[in-house]
Amino acid sequence: MLEFFSTLHWGAVVQIIVIDILLGGDNAVVIALACRNLPDRQRTRGIVFGTLGAIILRVVLIAFAVLLLDIPFLKFLGGMLLLWIGVKLMQPDHDDHQIDASDRLWAAVKTIIVADAVMSLDNVIAIAGAAEAADPRHRLTLVIFGLIVSIPLIVWGSTLVLKLLDRFPVVVLLGAGLLGWISGGLIIDDPFIDRWPALNTEIAGYAAHAAGTIFVIAVGWLLKRRAIANDNRAAG
Repeated sequence: MLEFFSTLHWGAVVQIIVIDILLGGDNAVVIALACRNLPDRQRTRGIVFGTLGAIILRVVLIAFAVLLLDIPFLKFLGGMLLLWIGVKLMQPDHDDHQIDASDRLWAAVKTIIVADAVMSLDNVIAIAGAAEAADPRHRLTLVIFGLIVSIPLIVWGSTLVLKLLDRFPVVVLLGAGLLGWISGGLIIDDPFIDRWPALNTEIAGYAAHAAGTIFVIAVGWLLKRRAIANDNRAAG
């Protein structure tokens, strides 16, 4: 143990923590959005379990980071999945008494893990790159250590966003739009897109981000209006 800490590349540890802080803001938004409809007593559990599950999955992704980047359509499919998650998070909560609280808790945890897996492709590579400076024997352990240190920061960020969601419902719209923005970037950055030079420009990148944002907000808003109208007709 002492040998591990004496040979540990602390510069890489700091880089991993900073990367997770800088790139974890959108993850905190997803965690908060997924847990916003849970009872107050279950919110902390949802945040903690979802974050732990996401961290474990992220370690697995980092172990295969180089391979993942070389697979065409992976980012494209991830972006499409993130679009769906963004639209889903905009929908009204159907809180009937037939739904058990534990089911809702684990549904939120599952949403957090899936969304984090999709959104973490870019920072997974960044973290793996930071670990390259360390001893090869310590790289995976180093990544795990850095992610564990960052867990309290992600949980705190999610708790802060939850408070904003309670006070300002428009944050839900902004959060869903953020997911759309990220999904557009994932789609345009897929290795398969490289075969079309016209799509590898800065303008095309911004256009893809904007298109993802518009899609999530527009489709989410339309489906939300339809769901509310159906509820009103059922109630009437």
